[in-house]
Amino acid sequence: MINKNRLIKLTKDLISINSENPPGQEAKVAQYVKELMLRMKGPIVRTYAFSKGRPNVIGILKGKGSKGSLLLSPHMDTVPAGKNWKRDPFKPKISEGRLFGRGATDCKGNLAVSLEIMQSLSEEKIVLNRDVIIAATVDEETGSHEGMIKLLERKILKPHFAMILDSDDFKVIIAQKGLIHFKVKIFGKKAHGAYPDRGVNAIEIASRVIGDLGNLNFHFRRHAYLKAPTINIGKISGGEKVNIVADYCEFEVDLRFLPGMNPAQILKQIKKIISSRIKKFSLHVDSLQVPYEISKRHTFIRGILESDKRFTLSGSEGATVITFFKRHKIPAVATGFGSGGCAHIADEYVKVSNLYRGALALEKFIKEF
Repeated sequence: MINKNRLIKLTKDLISINSENPPGQEAKVAQYVKELMLRMKGPIVRTYAFSKGRPNVIGILKGKGSKGSLLLSPHMDTVPAGKNWKRDPFKPKISEGRLFGRGATDCKGNLAVSLEIMQSLSEEKIVLNRDVIIAATVDEETGSHEGMIKLLERKILKPHFAMILDSDDFKVIIAQKGLIHFKVKIFGKKAHGAYPDRGVNAIEIASRVIGDLGNLNFHFRRHAYLKAPTINIGKISGGEKVNIVADYCEFEVDLRFLPGMNPAQILKQIKKIISSRIKKFSLHVDSLQVPYEISKRHTFIRGILESDKRFTLSGSEGATVITFFKRHKIPAVATGFGSGGCAHIADEYVKVSNLYRGALALEKFIKEF
């Protein structure tokens, strides 16, 4: 049986352990999760570290195996706390039904829910038709290279269904935008600042290119759960000194695109736009994730929706790790019980009622699915 007081204490304990990423210091919270799972005496517990001090923790509740396996996966790292908090981000407090602290919504509340469910199932000694796997992962906030990506690539995780606990307000993410993170470098010609006509100002050219990208006409089909594609210029630098014509400018772009769009064609279109302004440039792709979607009629999705009326279908403009399951042909969704608009903000919080009802609903789904 889900124990509300235990769930709240567990969430507070997890928040109080700093696991900011960067720099990537999940070791202490991973040790806490591992020891808690071992005390349950039900799950098989293993850890997998792909870089020093960053262990992923996996607990497996063995079932009859007749229905395969179900993965629940929250992440253990958080973004840095940053400044402008009115309260200590690592001393969680409850006020007016809200539990405050870094990671309360993203993603330690969801981590606590999954661990409470494992505790409850272990205490009840229920043998399910499926194995239930809980993977508490590292490095989600900086790309999952030391976490979910390697766990899947090395076939450490091979579930039949995957539920990523990294969402808010009972939303069931069945569609997700793809992303391309890329750097553009513009090369000009240096000259004295008093004679700009003798040089080629890379900053000025970059500003025109950025304007062109802002007016880019994407070709796409409207999606029921996702907004139109977007471009964000997140970082820019260039030049050496105010009285020198800048011969160099670099900017970084975050581009989000819809299912059905071809990333190679998008990049080809962008290169054509840049080359119309300047011939000397480079474009380097730092990260590319393809879009993801799963049918709302899938048995997996129907089972989730039937377990609690608060679950609703949704799309994600941002990136969760569900995209990594696509290449392994594993049906996946993201859901969770954080509070909308609270991820990554100062004075982050989660509604206690969300966590408790979420734990009840998710345990019901696991027993029935």
